[in-house]
Amino acid sequence: MHTTKEYALYRGDDLLKIGTADELAAFKKVKRKTILFYATPAYQKRTSDKSLRTIRLEEEA
Repeated sequence: MHTTKEYALYRGDDLLKIGTADELAAFKKVKRKTILFYATPAYQKRTSDKSLRTIRLEEEA
């Protein structure tokens, strides 16, 4: 069974939107790979806690 991965987009502690990487990219008017980059440790090291963050949501079993 194939499921679509969902992500939560945050700015600091504020939740901006939940959706697929493509939906979040359209929301922020950036490329899909930019949304995925927001979730990487490299991006988190380069930016402050108030920057955009993408968190992958886990499926409930």
